[in-house]
Amino acid sequence: MDIRFVNIKEDKIHMEKVKRLYHTAFPADERAPFSMLMRGEKKDNIDFFSCLDGEEWIGLLYVVNYLDMSYIFYFAVDDDKRGRGYGTAILKGAQEKYKGRRLFLAIEELDEKYDNYSQRVSRLHFYENAGFVRTGQKMQEGKVIYDLMGIGGRISNKEYRRLIKSFAGIVMLFFTMKIIEG
Repeated sequence: MDIRFVNIKEDKIHMEKVKRLYHTAFPADERAPFSMLMRGEKKDNIDFFSCLDGEEWIGLLYVVNYLDMSYIFYFAVDDDKRGRGYGTAILKGAQEKYKGRRLFLAIEELDEKYDNYSQRVSRLHFYENAGFVRTGQKMQEGKVIYDLMGIGGRISNKEYRRLIKSFAGIVMLFFTMKIIEG
């Protein structure tokens, strides 16, 4: 595999694929408006990538950076490419790109009350196999609760809120967004 990250700021050739994947890979209650992502990508602290294997488009990666933190806000592999090791390769590439930073992401809350609990456990194992560890923290964005995973240490609620503010600006005042210490 020859995993490459192509910044959408510089090359929008795969934009329709990125937009389609974004809308199909994430439930509506877990998606920011795509227009917000596009506004964000213009900022210096936002990395919005098309992920490629050589020249073949395989997915998307959206990262919000603030101080020494990098939050993988959105990550998805194209449906037709799943199960081939691309997800792990992208995450390993991200770990290399953001080396020396606290790199973190949120996964759906692990609780047996959810109908797709076994799928959530599978996702946990996927991220663990890619090198991420559970921080023991939960994150709330809107009405959705997530479990936090990361590399390089935990983040505080204050740090998280500042990171999100650097992405969303005053819009964040209209949503519940916080780290729930565990």
